[in-house]
Amino acid sequence: MRMPTITHRSLTVGALVALSAGVVVPAAAAAAGRQPHTSSGRAGVVSYHAAAQVSLPPHVGTIIDPESSHPLALTNGYVEKEFFISGRATAFTASSAPKSGKWSIARTTSAAYRTRILVRRPPKSRFNGTVIVEWMNVTEGESAPDWDYLNPMLMRAGYAYVAVSDQALGINGGTSLLGGTFPGLKGSDPDRYGSLVHPGDQYSLDIFAQLGLALQNGKTAARVLGGLHPAHIVATGESQSAFYLTSFADALQPLTNAYDGIFIHSRGGSAAVDGSITTGPYNVRIRTDLGVPVFMFETETDLVELQYATAQQPNTRWIRAWEVAGTSHADRHVVGPYASFLGCSNPINNGPQHVVIEAAFSAFNKWVSHGTPPPSPNRFTFSSTDPTTLARAADGDVIGGVRTPAVDVPIETLTGEAPSGVSTVCSLFGSRTPFTQSELATRYGTPAHYVSLFTASLDRAIAHGYVLKAARATLLKRADKVSF
Repeated sequence: MRMPTITHRSLTVGALVALSAGVVVPAAAAAAGRQPHTSSGRAGVVSYHAAAQVSLPPHVGTIIDPESSHPLALTNGYVEKEFFISGRATAFTASSAPKSGKWSIARTTSAAYRTRILVRRPPKSRFNGTVIVEWMNVTEGESAPDWDYLNPMLMRAGYAYVAVSDQALGINGGTSLLGGTFPGLKGSDPDRYGSLVHPGDQYSLDIFAQLGLALQNGKTAARVLGGLHPAHIVATGESQSAFYLTSFADALQPLTNAYDGIFIHSRGGSAAVDGSITTGPYNVRIRTDLGVPVFMFETETDLVELQYATAQQPNTRWIRAWEVAGTSHADRHVVGPYASFLGCSNPINNGPQHVVIEAAFSAFNKWVSHGTPPPSPNRFTFSSTDPTTLARAADGDVIGGVRTPAVDVPIETLTGEAPSGVSTVCSLFGSRTPFTQSELATRYGTPAHYVSLFTASLDRAIAHGYVLKAARATLLKRADKVSF
């Protein structure tokens, strides 16, 4: 593989396929007959082709799935397969990193890598044409939170799914951001995973790009996806992975056109290309000239604790952001019964994040596939910007944002704010404060009236596109169980 060549204006690697007006796209995409997006209006923009190579893991051991509080239960004919991907990745430094996100980067070093991907794919008859690539999260071990948040919708709708061990901790093990120590895949099963090589997180952006480019190749995609031929390849990642995806969108996506859309779940205000999420500048927006949809899904915690409020930007043709009322960075749905093992004794948020994110991702996929932009809801209201403080109603629920019955017809106060004095990890789980029986009776009179108000609010949320119709029956059953 040829090494990258850096110019003062752009980065090129390998074979380039010119389209028009000096804008080029990956050779793999052209060969596969796909029509990747280009960033229109930027003369001289180029992209490079450095697709990952795919191989099978050794026939020993078994797949180590990402950590989850939800036991893996594949339905609708889905199967899981594991592959290794390899190549030579490039690390970068930002020669310019303005708030607008229109970054300029330069190559620093390169190194060989071999990591793994997990593939969960439907039968051909159920495939909807979209492949989701999740940048797995290593904030506390290795997990795939967007798989957990988005199912069973993904399997019901027929998405193909690829999860990548994109950061060094998942492969090599070590100490996580929150202080836990983990063996990594190599330490957990050296017979199966001992050949994996991760040279460091500074190479993760390019590894992620090379995976997207590999899936653009028709033969490679068919091999990995069991004969499926994707129409669209989209990226997703939550929390720490969302910080990296912010950097990817601003720095690598313009050069690679590796993905047809990027779904950024719970980012903060910063970004960096050097492998760190703590050293980059704050106030970083997503650049508006990508020419592919970028959807940001934000909780209350993200705005305040992670300082996303400093990076808010207007919705545009290619940018959407949903700020979802009553939600926290992580919650009861994703952590399940393990909150107590993490030392979180306070009641943690049990809000509507998983319900709304299914609708958000469905709208995002429609945007990518058909060009129909998602709704553009109101943002949160602030009572103060220094320090950043969200405005709240008398019952404690936030004002503004995406609204659901959980906050408009509440039976508890749901916030992204944790009680003071809790640990760093517990601060990400927000809080919930149930109303007393007398408070419920005063507010609603009777359970029947509560259900009536809940139903009306739910139907409004569905009409606005914030909740899927498929969730209606389940949510109404929960409302029917409320008694006072």
